[in-house]
Amino acid sequence: MEVDVNKNTKPGPAKPMKKKTKTVFVCQTCGNKSPKWLGKCPDCGQWDTYVEETERSRPDRRTFRGAVHTKPMPIDSVELDDESRTMTGIQEFDRVLGGGLVTGSLILIGGDPGIGKSTLMLQALYGLSGQGYKVLYVSGEESIRQIRLRSRRLGTISHELLVVSEIEMEAIMGMVEDEKPDFLVIDSIQTMFNSELPSAPGSVTQVRESAMRLMIMAKQSGIPTFLVGHVTKEGAIAGPRLLEHMVDTVLYFEGDRSHVFRILRAVKNRFGSTNEIGVFEMKENGLCEVPNPSSVFLSERPENAPGSVVTACMEGTRPILVELQALSSSTNFGNPRRTILGLDPNRVALLVAVMEKKLGMHLMGHDLFMNVAGGVKVGEPAVDMGIVAAVASSFMDRPVPEGHIVMGEVGLTGEVRAIGQVETRVAEIMKMGFTRCLVPESNLKRMKQVDGIEVVGIRSMEEAVETLF
Repeated sequence: MEVDVNKNTKPGPAKPMKKKTKTVFVCQTCGNKSPKWLGKCPDCGQWDTYVEETERSRPDRRTFRGAVHTKPMPIDSVELDDESRTMTGIQEFDRVLGGGLVTGSLILIGGDPGIGKSTLMLQALYGLSGQGYKVLYVSGEESIRQIRLRSRRLGTISHELLVVSEIEMEAIMGMVEDEKPDFLVIDSIQTMFNSELPSAPGSVTQVRESAMRLMIMAKQSGIPTFLVGHVTKEGAIAGPRLLEHMVDTVLYFEGDRSHVFRILRAVKNRFGSTNEIGVFEMKENGLCEVPNPSSVFLSERPENAPGSVVTACMEGTRPILVELQALSSSTNFGNPRRTILGLDPNRVALLVAVMEKKLGMHLMGHDLFMNVAGGVKVGEPAVDMGIVAAVASSFMDRPVPEGHIVMGEVGLTGEVRAIGQVETRVAEIMKMGFTRCLVPESNLKRMKQVDGIEVVGIRSMEEAVETLF
């Protein structure tokens, strides 16, 4: 049987081509994208951080609808309401926030595991609920029974405090729309999950998308929202760097879990100063405020001990007296050890070099260990003379005279330079019972006469060491 190959046959309907899913490799540390897997990220330098994720062709417009005004308007025509800030009832927390919570603000809180982030959030929400506000605590890491047990231990049980265990962003947005809370806490942002994205919770894409939706919700509804964030082993908040740029305030919980003191520090605040800190003490019933940190940090200071010196540092508008401890011991090795805790190691190395040059102390043959008592971190140059006095006291094995305190910035030629807010520091020193204070000579000339304490001006490092020892 012959078949006519030239016979015209009607072709069938064309099958639609299946759209190929495009994948991309994303660094889980900085969010850098690459079409192929890389062992080392060229942007942040981290190893083995690339994970394959599905890339969306275009963003969902429904997510970003209404995020900004469609028509620009003059800035002087924007209406402002003189709204007072909302206080949480925790004075140390309110101080770091800049005086309370601002309507529609997005606040990110990071810290090491077990440092007290969730505890602080429960206590803050309890204080807000006591003022009649409805608050919602969303946990992606604990069940509601676990939250209830922890709340009973902390004594933060209130009918206005709503708790839920959920990680689905669509469900959380529905709860916010139905319940209409006055304040919202997401614990933690790394556990949130968007069903529209194929990547796993905690990935860069999921964290970025979840934070973006929460930011738009907070700005449109005016609900102040707290985001609890995990930190990496380097101490930075996990996820893309964009996360810290999106929020209004970034707070870090500092301190070692083996210490009872916790320090809450603001590294970004659009509505207040970034120099304020809050000091807390961890107890069985939660975090307790420390209204006078100076007395706490100096409560266990040894008397007449070589290497122990008290100095005054400024944390925002608050002066704090801290104890600097130094230990100098001879070594038989060619490279002496320099172990520094709570201070800038480069700054200490610079001051040690100046002491060798100007004071003639052979510190290159000694191991040097320095610590700030209480787990505090001090970074301002006004404590330079305190570092010099502590090292010299340990090296010469002579204690600093009782009741003495020393302040000042040290230059490379050994001169003592002026520092800021010296009168505020001296007032705190008098309150703590010190009788003699060494300050830079240039500061003494501009100071008002102070009664009740002897203020001595020093011009150089050599003069200060001669005065003390």
